[in-house]
Amino acid sequence: MNKTAYQIIFCIVNAGFAQTVMEAAKKAGAKGGTILRARGTANPEAEEFFHISIQPDKEILFIIVPTEIRDAVMHKIYEDTGLAENSQSIAFSLPVTHTVGLH
Repeated sequence: MNKTAYQIIFCIVNAGFAQTVMEAAKKAGAKGGTILRARGTANPEAEEFFHISIQPDKEILFIIVPTEIRDAVMHKIYEDTGLAENSQSIAFSLPVTHTVGLH
C-alpha cells in the first residue's frame, strides 16, 4: 500500500468556533489551516437522531497535516470541541496525493 505524506482534515463547526478548533489542532502539531464560512442543512430526523439542534451557520476548516500526526490532531479536536461541546464539531480526513508549496 502506498502511504501518502499528508492528510487533509475537514472540520465542520458551528459559526464562531473555528478558532477554538484551530487552537486544539495546533496543540497536537498542526501548523495552520483555512476557514470557510458555510451554511448547513439538516432535517428534523437528523436532529432527533443525534440529540442536538443543528445551527445553520457553519465554518469549515481545512487543515493539511503530515500523515503521522493526523490521528493526534483529530483526537485533540474531538477531545476539545466534539459533538458534546457547543461547537458541535465533526471532523474527517482524506489522503492528499499531490501537493505543491508544502515542505
